[in-house]
Amino acid sequence: MLTQRTKDVVKATAPVLAQHGLPIITRFYERLFDAHPELKNVFNVAHQNQGQQQQALARAVYAYAENIENPGSLAAVLKNIANKHTSLDVRPEHYPIVGEHLLGAIKDVLGDAANEEIISAWAQAYGNLADLLMGMESELRENSTQQLGGWTGWRKFVVKEKRPESSVITSFVLEPADGQPVVNFEPGQYISIAVEVPSLQLQQIRQYSLSDMPNGRSYRISVKREDGDASRPPGYVSSLLHEHVNVGDEVRLAAPYGTFYIDVHAKTPIVLISGGVGLTPMVSMLKRAIQDPQRQVVFVHGARNGAVHAMRDRLRQTAATYANFKAVVYYENPLPGDVAGQDYDRAGFIDLNELRDLILLPDADYYVCGPIQFMRLQHDALRAMDIPETRIHYEVFGPDLFEE
Repeated sequence: MLTQRTKDVVKATAPVLAQHGLPIITRFYERLFDAHPELKNVFNVAHQNQGQQQQALARAVYAYAENIENPGSLAAVLKNIANKHTSLDVRPEHYPIVGEHLLGAIKDVLGDAANEEIISAWAQAYGNLADLLMGMESELRENSTQQLGGWTGWRKFVVKEKRPESSVITSFVLEPADGQPVVNFEPGQYISIAVEVPSLQLQQIRQYSLSDMPNGRSYRISVKREDGDASRPPGYVSSLLHEHVNVGDEVRLAAPYGTFYIDVHAKTPIVLISGGVGLTPMVSMLKRAIQDPQRQVVFVHGARNGAVHAMRDRLRQTAATYANFKAVVYYENPLPGDVAGQDYDRAGFIDLNELRDLILLPDADYYVCGPIQFMRLQHDALRAMDIPETRIHYEVFGPDLFEE
């Protein structure tokens, strides 16, 4: 239990840490990897090189300090972190290491301004946060192992099918090498996949949404190849999966986790809104939800054009088969061969306002997935229609506010 004095010190020094947040976190990662280079196998090198993880963790430290009087307000965020950590196989022994080098980085950057009382207060605050997360992560691991086909850590899987879905997205069907069952998952959750990246001489881990219904035998992921541009290199893992991982090859997976999923027992309508590869968790949600003929499901999807639109034919077939399902597809820049009314419904960006009559359903929940800017636009559009915040759910790809 933190004393009031400790909370006061943390709150008072939070603005100073925010001002120096990026140098502190940059120094933290330098210290951490110098002392424990093996942890590079856990962290996303691409996000490190682009500065995304540094910025996310700096914001996280400040946000935690701002809410230290009421940590319950961060419950949803902490739950999301705990799921990500468990999927990455973060263990209790990692927390003291991170704490040591985070406090050391604060001292290195702030110098004498970080006196003994300040360092002690932040050490206690970090310890309190670590205890919360370790407790949540322990519960998640226990819950997985208690289910049929569950496991913790890494398990070997074999690629049983590799199927191109578009010019940039490929699906992989993965079955356990030991031939035993796999734990079921909530529609919308993800798995982590660990592969060796020769160009880095490191293991890299990526999280991909499961893009099919649970079946107890296998998992399917649909991976977008990140080609990169002038500002960022190609994706290490997505490129490797597309170009070098084939049927019969082995990969390692963590069990399914994640907080972005539908309530499969509810009868209320759901509206799925996705952009680009953000459709992957939506496919899993859709396939499960339409099994209940009493539940209305609306799917609004945006893609650049038909060449990059994954699972197009399956979506159209589903819409033609199930009376409780409606789909609207937008193409930002249709190709000459893309047929309006057949391949897509509307040209341009998704405009939820022009779909009001379709999506404003009583007691509906709204699920949004795609690039961050896309999700912000859709979130704001829904709020402008007076959709309560509690009914808007979303998933962020890449490092979010608290991701390390």
